[in-house]
Amino acid sequence: MSAHHKKRLAMPRSWAQPRKTSVWISKPDPCGHPIDLCMSLTVVVRDELGLAHSKREVKRMLATRKLLVDGKVPKSVDRGVGLMDVLTIGDEHFRCVLDQNGKLRYPSISASDAKSKVCRIDGKNTVKGGVTQYNLHDGRNLVVKDANAYKTGDSLTIQLPDQRVINHIPFGDGVNAYLIGGSHVGSVSVIDSLAVKRSSMENEVSFSDFGTVERNVFVIGDTKLPEVDE
Repeated sequence: MSAHHKKRLAMPRSWAQPRKTSVWISKPDPCGHPIDLCMSLTVVVRDELGLAHSKREVKRMLATRKLLVDGKVPKSVDRGVGLMDVLTIGDEHFRCVLDQNGKLRYPSISASDAKSKVCRIDGKNTVKGGVTQYNLHDGRNLVVKDANAYKTGDSLTIQLPDQRVINHIPFGDGVNAYLIGGSHVGSVSVIDSLAVKRSSMENEVSFSDFGTVERNVFVIGDTKLPEVDE
């Protein structure tokens, strides 16, 4: 079996697919998303949305150039479609989110919502020329001259497909956050406070009635996420 497949029994728990219907499932190409936060375009279109019967049909759809991810035509039907990505099929649009069971879902969104996406800043570093490169959660890199423009943990709303930053959402008290891990995954809650650990322990974020580690927190501000049918 080719490297484009993995055994269903070994697929991530976040993939809402049956494990025993067949042996293999298409694996997403390496991309900016971790494998547990994305699925291949083939699986999403064929199995999640039911808009194709086979991988061959997905390839035909791709050839029409009406199948887009984040406003651009993918190079492969194994392209990963991950958290916050926008999938466009003709006149229909879908966004990848997590349900409250931690499963990847692709609910429908409006054409206006499909024009942007929220990206979390997972890191930053200085590159050649003394400019700062911000590393976003989906593998994008944003180069900015001002090293203090944004902080790790903040989120940026970017316009699709040109990737222009149209909004900055700072990480801070009183900000709406989307939980992408832990026991409250898939829910939105307001941040109470951040406890920074001066050790190897992870920073902790407190909410009104629970707490979690910082990597599970994705600030979204006033951004409205689509509802998922359980």
